[in-house]
Amino acid sequence: MSQKNETGTLIAALVITVVILAGGFWWFTRQSGMNLGGLMGGENNSTQNPSPPTQSAYSGTPAANPNTTFPPPQTVPSGTVVRIAGSTSMVQINQALKQAFEQQFQGTTVETQAGGSDKGILALLTGSVDIAAISRPLTSQEQSQGLVAVPVAKDAIAIVVGEENPFQRGLTQTQVQQIFQGQITNWSQVGGDSAPIRVINRPPVSGTRQAFQELVLNGGQFGTTPNIVTMQRDATTPILRELGTNGISYATYAQVADQQTVRIVSVDGLTPQAANYPYQRELYYVYKEPTTPQVQAFLGYVGSPQGQSAIAATNP
Repeated sequence: MSQKNETGTLIAALVITVVILAGGFWWFTRQSGMNLGGLMGGENNSTQNPSPPTQSAYSGTPAANPNTTFPPPQTVPSGTVVRIAGSTSMVQINQALKQAFEQQFQGTTVETQAGGSDKGILALLTGSVDIAAISRPLTSQEQSQGLVAVPVAKDAIAIVVGEENPFQRGLTQTQVQQIFQGQITNWSQVGGDSAPIRVINRPPVSGTRQAFQELVLNGGQFGTTPNIVTMQRDATTPILRELGTNGISYATYAQVADQQTVRIVSVDGLTPQAANYPYQRELYYVYKEPTTPQVQAFLGYVGSPQGQSAIAATNP
């Protein structure tokens, strides 16, 4: 009988010990915030979003790794409106995606306007558009305001002269830089006829101008010589009209490839179609967090096979 009592006492003591240990462990995990599921299952609790993959060149070839920030939409409610504003370099992409999106999702509307990357960013921040189309990377200040850039395509910046310009040669990167910084002011200095060079520049709000400064001027400033004229509006057509017989300017390649009134100048013997052409940059769509359903639907469509085909179709 005595042996049975000792056995019962031992079992009771073990049960009490287990209860005390379990209670202590529960209290410890509550105080420390320890995630048992993460410890046991190897769960990664990081909330950092992976960077969206870079698109292939804006060259008629669909992107090998299309943007997967948002999944392609299966349906989009009729009456959905997506408002886009920004870079003139993305006019053709915007229009192609607008037509394809509206055709696939009946009753939807995509509104587009162009006035420059900076204006598109401002419109996004003030809530007058849903997406900004830009032809330069976001600044750290813009990122701190909740803006996120999604790569759409790559584009080349072409150097152009008027079709009637007697200059028939190519330029080196150094010569292009010196022309736009006012160090070369006569065509004879680059092997042409003796005639003043008239530089037609874009306004400061232009994303193409900002990209040009980084790619061509190595972050330097444009010249301030009298032969350099800055346009008031960021629009390619008026710039091309200003070229005449002695002007030079720059534009996104897609906008000038089929123009009959201008001629593209090779740089170091390379044209914008070349894979190693020096003046290439990314084009982006930008949204503001938190996203809306219409933004998610449109950007998801951009990365879909149908969206990539629409972008590829804009190739000159």
